[in-house]
Amino acid sequence: MWNPDDHACRVDDVFARAPVLPVLAIERLDDAVPLARTLVEAGLPVLEVTLRTDCAIGAIARIARELPDAVVGAGTVLTPEDLIAVGEVGAAFAISPGATEPLYAVAREASLPWIPAVATASEVMVGLDHGHRRFKFFPAEAAGGVAALKGFAGPFPQVRFCPTGGIDAERAPRYLALSNVATVGGSWMVPGDALAARDWVRIGNLAREAAALRGR
Repeated sequence: MWNPDDHACRVDDVFARAPVLPVLAIERLDDAVPLARTLVEAGLPVLEVTLRTDCAIGAIARIARELPDAVVGAGTVLTPEDLIAVGEVGAAFAISPGATEPLYAVAREASLPWIPAVATASEVMVGLDHGHRRFKFFPAEAAGGVAALKGFAGPFPQVRFCPTGGIDAERAPRYLALSNVATVGGSWMVPGDALAARDWVRIGNLAREAAALRGR
């Protein structure tokens, strides 16, 4: 039976592993494991592979199978079918850019924790009605950024967020300083040109800088 306290604890266990959650759009399946290994070894073990590419499901499966130190999840989960599919290939968590009633319903039976996204107080309240207390805040910068999350802290002291959207190395520390932010999501440590060139050294250096942000 689905338990709200258990769900919050499972999400917290994921978010507590690193201050930054790399958001990955993997176009080539052969890049999945070396990219994930680079990020894990640099101190970012929690990875969100977005379902925006044809090989995303395969990439999640390969990372889950070959890198036990990685905590790989699925992003851009839009439908109940997406949520079921990523659970079947070994995803440790799933994140959506919003939330729907069908997703809230199927998440109660899912084998993995699902994190819905919110952008307004009303959406937080809907999520709370469904028993959720951990949310993605998206699109973070466009939806009010740090100021909005500070505003949420008063009426929703039990809620914690993973803000994502428009966050970079400069903005991330301001989010991480908030008591209701567990981790931040972003892709700045995996520049498109570096991934295209398979420049694991550059990606590793950027990832190490991101892993050190909590202490700033």
